[in-house]
Amino acid sequence: MQILEKINQLKDSHKAVILAHNYQPAEIQDIADFTGDSLGLSIKASQTDAEVIVFCGVRFMAETAAILSPKKTVLLPDEFAGCPLADMITAEQLLKLKQQHPDALVVCYVNSSAQVKAESDYCCTSSNAVEVVNSLPKNREIIFVPDRYLGQYVIEQTGRDLILWPGYCQVHIVITEEDIENNKAKYPDSIVMAHPECTEPVKALADQILSTGGMLNFVSKSKAKRFIVATEVDMIHALQKQNPNAEYFPASKRAVCPNMKLITLEKILWALQDMQYKITVPEPIRVKAQKAVDRMIEILPAD
Repeated sequence: MQILEKINQLKDSHKAVILAHNYQPAEIQDIADFTGDSLGLSIKASQTDAEVIVFCGVRFMAETAAILSPKKTVLLPDEFAGCPLADMITAEQLLKLKQQHPDALVVCYVNSSAQVKAESDYCCTSSNAVEVVNSLPKNREIIFVPDRYLGQYVIEQTGRDLILWPGYCQVHIVITEEDIENNKAKYPDSIVMAHPECTEPVKALADQILSTGGMLNFVSKSKAKRFIVATEVDMIHALQKQNPNAEYFPASKRAVCPNMKLITLEKILWALQDMQYKITVPEPIRVKAQKAVDRMIEILPAD
């Protein structure tokens, strides 16, 4: 029996749903029940009657699914699929920062651990960070963790003076302004779409600054036929599947997340065969972390 047949057979017997982030390899995206960004996937999975969630992504994404679906079994096919950005701040470091700014509200990017979410007042995604910050009282300080480039974008869009943590995404910072300029020279009729985790010089050259979901939405409505994509390279597969009539060019072929590539079809099969690796969040942390996510959804439903 071929591997895809085995996966589908086990998926049915375990009442499982397979989620794949937009940065997953093409073959993983193609077998998933749902593809998208991390929070949107977790919300979709929580609304299904599935008993098992196989999250093809990285650990913080699986944790988020466990936060929103405490009665479901959440599996991460590779136990070492982590996120360096999420690891750049710990709950202890955030607590120290909160002590220095006792009246501040904490907004944490979804790319963070369950423990950091639990010490935050609000969670946000790259698509709604601006709206979340805009909704907060003008007379309160705001701590924004962990991505400084997303935070800087929020500052520019809102005019708020945020206290930023010096975190960054290793994939997005490898994309340079030279990459954008070279691609624009090669494809002058292209629209440049950049993720807000990119550096300021890159975002300054972009026509659109968009989350992964925002890129898919923009392309679906755009009349343009060529796009330079300044984010992880496998985002192009998601874009091509949705709108195959356009051309997409990676801003940089170096923009590869090695952790996202740890998930393979074989590991999905093994995860379902052996029910490994289970991701759980201790209940006191889960309850506190869910409050931060719920507050965000109350402000602006996740896309």
